[in-house]
Amino acid sequence: MLVAITAALFCRAWLQVELLSDGLPRYYAADLAYLVVPPILLALLFPVLRSHRRFIARLFPRRDLTLELVLNAFAIGFLLRLAAWCYLFAGVSFGLYVNDDPTAITGPIFAFDCAAPHVVALGFLVMSVMVPIIEEVLHRGLIQSWLSYRGRVFAILSSAFLFMLVHNPSSWLFAFFAGIVLGLQFWNTKQLWSSVVTHATVNGLIQVDWRCFHGHWNPPASQVPVWSVGIVCASVFATAVGLIIYLLKQKSAGVPNAPRQ
Repeated sequence: MLVAITAALFCRAWLQVELLSDGLPRYYAADLAYLVVPPILLALLFPVLRSHRRFIARLFPRRDLTLELVLNAFAIGFLLRLAAWCYLFAGVSFGLYVNDDPTAITGPIFAFDCAAPHVVALGFLVMSVMVPIIEEVLHRGLIQSWLSYRGRVFAILSSAFLFMLVHNPSSWLFAFFAGIVLGLQFWNTKQLWSSVVTHATVNGLIQVDWRCFHGHWNPPASQVPVWSVGIVCASVFATAVGLIIYLLKQKSAGVPNAPRQ
């Protein structure tokens, strides 16, 4: 499975480079290139998906898709993104993230200006629909389930680690933390609705950041630390993490009987 995922992502990276060389915008090229991932994974993992199709179907029970579940999962996704923003702003405020280039001193400057409608639409289709379903089925539904015989901690941390590795190194910390949250959702609820909705919410908000919201803030060293901003952001970060933990506290029911490897 890991070989199939690696092969699909390698093909995507190659196609993205080709599209960039043709002059397409960075994010648009990335989204277009991702369209090759589903058919490649389907072809390479067809024997696995076919033999475990009933198990995968059980991960999406219709009776569990309730308004309460959707709202809970949406709230967790929103809080994850809020925590990421607060972590970044607190890091800048306390001097943990510094750009020493004197020409980079700027801000705070914020603007809201979306890309072309077809670019935004493709971004949401890929990142908020396709990616959450594919990654949750693979990383939580199959990989975490296969590792569940080693116990909750090992299964969740291992799947979160592998989930982290398929993301950009600059986002590894957030991807690992998000992977743990998504893994806990799956472990606690025995279905993938929760983690898919949370994953889609996080990616949807990221799309708003990338496609529409533009922010620049790199205060000069003489102004760091910016205590007023840093303390507020650190407090909101801690509150968001606390609320995520609270929302995750459901009755743990394990995971469905794992498919054989």
